[in-house]
Amino acid sequence: MEKSRPIHPDFLFLLSFKGEEVIELFKDLREFVLEIYPGSNELLYHTHALTTVFSISDKLSDAFCMLPIYTNHLNLGFNKGTLLTDPHKLLTGTGNLIRHIPVQTVKDYRNKKVKELIKSAVNFAIKDMDQPIKSTGMTFSKIKKK
Repeated sequence: MEKSRPIHPDFLFLLSFKGEEVIELFKDLREFVLEIYPGSNELLYHTHALTTVFSISDKLSDAFCMLPIYTNHLNLGFNKGTLLTDPHKLLTGTGNLIRHIPVQTVKDYRNKKVKELIKSAVNFAIKDMDQPIKSTGMTFSKIKKK
């Protein structure tokens, strides 16, 4: 599969420590999100999880979804999930804003319902943003090198 955008080297290095199944799921899910909104920016973090955050700007506050990768699994997270319409009851979680879809197989996200939810999150983020978009289709690594 031809990738639309290379994975940042800092992220790729840390990703290499994960299991092969998790790595492949992450790569495909990342590509799925980029197919839906190719102009999204990626904000990369390594805190309690290795995370790619997709944003309509270069700010975390304008993010519409994220892919946190844990030791043996990953999620498709929605930064303002409690504010989204979720007619198919796909989202789980108990936080004030964030909700997620647990990802174990490609079938968990490569479907019409999840695609509609991501599009809804993008539209919500665009309407909710404070300032016009300054950059699109870029990657911003927030990963601190040791």
